[in-house]
Amino acid sequence: MTAAGIARLAGVGRAAVSNWRRRHTGFPRPVGGTETSPTFALADVEHWLRAQGKLAEVPLRERVWQQLVSHPDGAATALRHAGAVLLFVRDRPAAWRRLNEAADDTELAGLLPAPLASVLAAHLGRHHPVHGLTRDALLPSAALVRATAELAAGEDGAVPAFEFLLGRHLDANPRQYTLTPPGPAALMAALAGPARTVLDPASGTGSLLDAAADAAEDTAELYGQEADPDLAALTALRLALHAPAAQVRVHAADTLRADAFPQLAADAVLAHPPFNERNWGHDELAYDPRWEYGFPARTESELAWVQHALARLREGGTAVLLMPPAAASRRSGRRIRADLLRRGALRAVIALPAGAAPPYGIPLHLWVLRRPGAAAQPSPHLLVVDTAALAAGGAPGRDRPDWQAVRTTALEAWEAFDRDGGVEERPGVRRALAAIDLLGDDVDLAPARHLPPPSAAGGLAELATVRERLATTLSRTAELTPAAAGGPDAAPARWPLTTVGELARAGALVLRAGGPGTATADTAPAVLTEHDVIGGTAPGGALPESSGPAEEPVLVAAGDVVVPVLGGDAVARVVDEATAGAALGRNLFLLRPDPAALDPWFLAGFLRGTANTRQASSYASTATRLDVRRLQLPRLPLADQLRYGRRFRELAAFEETLRLAARLGEQLVQGLHDGLTDGSVTPG
Repeated sequence: MTAAGIARLAGVGRAAVSNWRRRHTGFPRPVGGTETSPTFALADVEHWLRAQGKLAEVPLRERVWQQLVSHPDGAATALRHAGAVLLFVRDRPAAWRRLNEAADDTELAGLLPAPLASVLAAHLGRHHPVHGLTRDALLPSAALVRATAELAAGEDGAVPAFEFLLGRHLDANPRQYTLTPPGPAALMAALAGPARTVLDPASGTGSLLDAAADAAEDTAELYGQEADPDLAALTALRLALHAPAAQVRVHAADTLRADAFPQLAADAVLAHPPFNERNWGHDELAYDPRWEYGFPARTESELAWVQHALARLREGGTAVLLMPPAAASRRSGRRIRADLLRRGALRAVIALPAGAAPPYGIPLHLWVLRRPGAAAQPSPHLLVVDTAALAAGGAPGRDRPDWQAVRTTALEAWEAFDRDGGVEERPGVRRALAAIDLLGDDVDLAPARHLPPPSAAGGLAELATVRERLATTLSRTAELTPAAAGGPDAAPARWPLTTVGELARAGALVLRAGGPGTATADTAPAVLTEHDVIGGTAPGGALPESSGPAEEPVLVAAGDVVVPVLGGDAVARVVDEATAGAALGRNLFLLRPDPAALDPWFLAGFLRGTANTRQASSYASTATRLDVRRLQLPRLPLADQLRYGRRFRELAAFEETLRLAARLGEQLVQGLHDGLTDGSVTPG
């Protein structure tokens, strides 16, 4: 196990583990890894932690996880063995109980292969990617599968146990896998509509087929193909566990070069294909019959996946693909895009907000396609939808969009368009375009380029309202402008000082660091990010979704003081009732004062002092970091604190009014620019 695993076991930070290694000569020695990232034996670590009084008992889920990651054949192999046994435990619990009475691990490993092969064949067919379940291969996993079965009993079933282990594995290897988050996966399945037969030709970890299974009939047929053999096996196990009544067929092979389902005519195809691949088979596949709409250029691998999806649909079937935005406008793909439009195969392009799925820094697109029938007339229109305005904000990859709003916007537009052949135009959001109008030199399908700006919807009435609000806000700013009390010769005060660290040790305040935390469908509070604290805005972030159990975030309460620790700016924010309940984002510290000892406005005001921030800052090569514990406060009676607190509260109100005036001013200026350029406002 790694130092991070030890920290998780003991419920401490990694810095504490580093300190233990330096200070305690009896700390277990590494048994592997590297000098910078050593690994330790679980039994040795558990014994040492218990002897030091730092651990009462290793939680079962942590024991299983550590057995999995320390497996001699790798975590992916261990997860494959665990998943196969969980499927067996779920389907044949009585048979598992008899096998689990085996005298030792060797006997258990010898008894498992035949029943595992039987249960896998029942769900996945004779040819499936969950290979290598022999006696010799299973022997190192015997203790793991016993513990995994015990975990399933404690986790209320095999599915939560497998999702915990799979989610932890994926989270531990973020660069190895490109995942489709639950939000986009559910939206893609909804856009495809009810389907009995669903194919994902680039199935990854099975997120799209899992989402399709949730919306499909019990007798659904789920087909997947994935080039990575480990991912193909995990997808097969995941689907067999999640959809026990479905027919699941998953193959491990390169889809474009070795299609496993050449005769399939699916109701729906869902895909999140690899982006920007040069080695996708361009040289070998020049005469492949799938290129019905044109042979893709070497740089247009995504258009090869689009045509593969169309080739595996029945007539009238729907495909939904997650695409990079460049695929909508690259010149090298314009002829294929034009033919997709002319023949009515491409029905909609939906722009998602940045942060929807990896790569998180760009706003990906959803392409909705339908295989034309032999006698069908081409669709004369293309639906374009832009949901970029529904982003939650914050740093890419850390926050996610408001998926309920994205889903509603996209589905309402698509369902109306699919039903009526057109849709009511909403500036900046959606529009139905005549296909012939798009067949220019570039055949550019990016939604934002074809939608009128949203500001045009409000016209002069909206601009007049903004101007009136700005005038009122500027008037209030003048009223709130604070006067500086004290004479010109007043000397700086000489107070006795204390630090935040000392106050925390004395119990006058509680100190908490923000992040990490994860969300589930039931627990997804908004996140107060460092950008929100600095800009004085409402919580605009969202917790990252996890395929495993959620990790509890730190929630803020009214009266808390929140301080950013990066950047060197003097900023401290008192949480109000409207912000209470939000999760604390990364790079933020929460200070929760005892109201009998500390006034929050007094605390926040003195923390913002420039000299205070400067003396508590340290400097790395690329950033300034604030050591919150070193920030200083004067030792004053509570009555004096309240007097200062009232003054700091007045300054905060003045600052917020200035921010509002700036935002309204920018809105008015941009609105006038847009109005003058689109003709809705005249020069006068």
